[in-house]
Amino acid sequence: MAKRVETGTVEANGTALYYELRGSGPTLFLIPGAEGDAEEYARVAALLQDEFEVLSYDRRGYSRSPRPADFDGTTVEQQADDAAALLAALDLAPVDVWGNSSGAIIGLSLTLRHPEVIRKAMLHEPPLFAGMGDYQQVLGFLKEATANGKVPFLRMLTGDVVYEGFSDGYRSRLAADDTWINFEFDVFEYYRPTDEELASAQRPIAVLYGAESPPFFGEAANWLAGRLGTTVLTIPGGHGAHYDLPEEVAKAIRDFTAAAAGVRTSS
Repeated sequence: MAKRVETGTVEANGTALYYELRGSGPTLFLIPGAEGDAEEYARVAALLQDEFEVLSYDRRGYSRSPRPADFDGTTVEQQADDAAALLAALDLAPVDVWGNSSGAIIGLSLTLRHPEVIRKAMLHEPPLFAGMGDYQQVLGFLKEATANGKVPFLRMLTGDVVYEGFSDGYRSRLAADDTWINFEFDVFEYYRPTDEELASAQRPIAVLYGAESPPFFGEAANWLAGRLGTTVLTIPGGHGAHYDLPEEVAKAIRDFTAAAAGVRTSS
């Protein structure tokens, strides 16, 4: 039987953030990527809600978290501060964090800026241009892939069968979004903490890469892990593993959160 999902909206860091909370146990905080919507992780949350209190949310300017009146863009740092403020408003810190893609970039910034709210962080394929040997080629590929908008890009990422399995509401919200392409794409990817900041990270961080993902994701993951003093964890699937292989994502989360507190990663 499905567990009840608590939903609500809170004021956090000067914006209204919609959230979903389910399950019981230590809190697991799921940060969405380009989708920007709590439902991105519905399949993973359903697998973990008997072991964790699972928090997901719509990021600033997405879906049920409307743009503030003065919205003219956002930054990785602002998104990290939003996440910390959401945790404070709900009195849920400290938490374990999972972020995918741009959500992983935000998760990294959150861990560096607000270590007090984090137990452990898991960053799945953060697309950091600093870690790619020829980021201009990657950018060209991504611009071509998004030329017809967000929905065709996500269909390419997930496959039509997976995409058509999304709820009607989720597909409608994805189709209506222009925050990612207009304000975040080709912006967040340039996020670059200093080597000193990365080397002195105060919480255990795992960097993960999908075995079926394009090589540039692995290149960026290895670059980041090297500066954090860890090694990359490889898991099955590709960039959207939380959609088509949620069991593998759930397993990676279980394994890392169960590891000894002093361990920064495992191989």
